[in-house]
Amino acid sequence: MSETRRSDALGRVTARLGELFPPDALITDPVRLRTYECDGLAYHRATPGVVVLPESAEQVAAVVRLCDEHGVPFVARGSGTGLSGGALPRTDGVLIVTSRMRRVLEVDIPNRRMVAEPGVTNLAITEAVRDRGYYFAPDPSSQQICSIGGNVAENSGGAHCLKYGFTVNHVIAVELVTPDGEIVELSEQDPGLDLLGTFIGSEGTLGIATKITVRLSRAPEAVTTLLAAFDDIEGGGRAVSAIIAAGVVPAAIEMMDALAIEAAEAAVACHYPAGAGAVLVIELDGPAAEVAHQFATVERICRDAGAFELRVAASAQERAAIWKGRKSAFAAVGRISPAYIVQDGVVPRTALPGVLAGIDRLQEEFGIRVANVFHAGDGNLHPLVLFDDAVPGEGERAEVVSGRILDLCVEHGGSITGEHGVGVDKARFMPRMFSEDDLDTMQLVRCAFDPKGLSNPGKIFPTPRLCGEVPGVRRGVHPLVESGLAEQF
Repeated sequence: MSETRRSDALGRVTARLGELFPPDALITDPVRLRTYECDGLAYHRATPGVVVLPESAEQVAAVVRLCDEHGVPFVARGSGTGLSGGALPRTDGVLIVTSRMRRVLEVDIPNRRMVAEPGVTNLAITEAVRDRGYYFAPDPSSQQICSIGGNVAENSGGAHCLKYGFTVNHVIAVELVTPDGEIVELSEQDPGLDLLGTFIGSEGTLGIATKITVRLSRAPEAVTTLLAAFDDIEGGGRAVSAIIAAGVVPAAIEMMDALAIEAAEAAVACHYPAGAGAVLVIELDGPAAEVAHQFATVERICRDAGAFELRVAASAQERAAIWKGRKSAFAAVGRISPAYIVQDGVVPRTALPGVLAGIDRLQEEFGIRVANVFHAGDGNLHPLVLFDDAVPGEGERAEVVSGRILDLCVEHGGSITGEHGVGVDKARFMPRMFSEDDLDTMQLVRCAFDPKGLSNPGKIFPTPRLCGEVPGVRRGVHPLVESGLAEQF
């Protein structure tokens, strides 16, 4: 479709939306549109063609049907906390913001489940059932503001995913609007193919979640949180390996290096031990007797690995204080760097020392600082590549370092993402992990849901592909590349 035709199609859709939605639910003003030009990864920006804020599944379906009818692309957005550009809007499309869909529809304690709209925040799910002794286990660091719809789109994890798993392990069913505007439900009880598991983590490319049924977890009898400080990151790494080798599976094991600690201190004054080259935040939960036994083992291992200070939370307030630095780490680096790129590559735990040493070499080679924050228990790295975008060329060097870190992860048997998603930020790295046949198969699944390619296009795959294209080896220039609408990596 030519640029003129795309503009005309968007104009027709916008006019119809003006008839369907009140003025406060439809944004066309250029200044207000810029509010939505990026998600939590501000490095990628695009001003949406139009923004609509529906309040029901039926309204979402009406918007999507209009887009389908006129061939206009659409992108779903929740709270905008994503870190891969997954909610990056289209300048020629509609941005569907679900933040007004924030009702808890049902709480079913006997069956340990809750039904919520996609705009309900992650933490609000726990707060709705906390006084009944239950909670929602997945806990991204942004849980105070990130939405359950976004969690489903990205298959979010969090600090406690080591023991309890990711969002996919805690979702029972999803009501969604398909890319042609039909409202359907996917459930873990459905026979045949695992379509629910396919939809979770698909980053909005297979439709828009409008109702999510989550599994609630019983609050543990006992929780013990400790902070272990080490002279260097190697000592912390030894402790992590030894804890897992001893058969202890903590609820969480988080690590921060000296640069990340510096940032957290500047931002939230977390008062971690002075002089620490690395800290571990370790949380144990479960039956009281089991937690006491595990704590004795973990304490011994940390001291043997060289911990020079151990702090144990004696109250909920002290537990929150220990977590404060780790939970604020991403935002905190803004205190020590004008700009940064956050990645979330994954490696086997045994590969952590080699990958961290490689990151150190990259810092020296490119003169770019990297603050390391990660879910140490499952090898999910969150390197923060720091740079000054006012210095010519430094942003480009940071991009190179960021890519080299992902290469290190893949070379050590890992992945380019653990929980932040691929989005637009990591799409070019997909061929480093997957073959052409792999990518063709993934694209065929996407086309089965969205044959017109209108649902969050341009995400995940390195080069947009036509759903009518025959999978296999491609010869010559791809038609989208030839027309200038796509870039061949």
